[in-house]
Amino acid sequence: MTGSMEVLDRHLAGLAAALVPYRTEAARLARWGDELARLLAGGGRILVAGNGGSAAEAQHLAAELVGKLRDDRAPLSAIALCAETSSLTAIGNDYGFDEVFARQVRAHGRPDDVLLLLSTSGRSANLVRAARAGRELGMRCWALTGPTPNPLADACTEVLAVPCPDSQVVQELHLVSAHVLCGYVDAYLPVPFGPASHAGPAPAVARAASPATGPAGRPGPVRPSGVEDELVLRVPGTLRPGGSEEAP
Repeated sequence: MTGSMEVLDRHLAGLAAALVPYRTEAARLARWGDELARLLAGGGRILVAGNGGSAAEAQHLAAELVGKLRDDRAPLSAIALCAETSSLTAIGNDYGFDEVFARQVRAHGRPDDVLLLLSTSGRSANLVRAARAGRELGMRCWALTGPTPNPLADACTEVLAVPCPDSQVVQELHLVSAHVLCGYVDAYLPVPFGPASHAGPAPAVARAASPATGPAGRPGPVRPSGVEDELVLRVPGTLRPGGSEEAP
């Protein structure tokens, strides 16, 4: 029985050893979440990409934003560039695998949008090219990688580098990073409250036809979904788990 636990114990020991240095690196996620929340609430977009297991994590992150992490909210614009197989195979066939993400960045990226690239090694040529294309467009290029230095970290404006030589642990902490980043986005995101917060599609559309008003009769801002409504800034610690959102 002791031998059967050896693989598990070794893996958990490696993960545990990486947690303390990772926590220092991951402190930047709060600021990233704040920036991303403001971008997405204003109609901006995040593009994400990775290869292999990192591709799966890129899709996972996009799904948390387009869908939801925990609480219901408006959908946010997030595109996983690794998920569209027709584009990937067409671009790879016509321009080469190194261009599969860069060409999509040029198609979908806009100035000030965020491009988030995931790689355990930081050496994937197609991600490095995507970062360069994003910077040419004026995008904010962020990376989740393993230990630095690495080419992807050098190509991006900011990097969260997991300081661990084990690529499996790096990938697991990238998933933690994706969840924490989405948690911060939800915490800082301006969210609707009042009737529209629980209204179905029909009431929301009807409400969009006539401008909503905020406090003191001021027009309410427009959500990324195009629905106008009052917004309240949700700050971490101000809501109880499962509690209701109340107007200030």
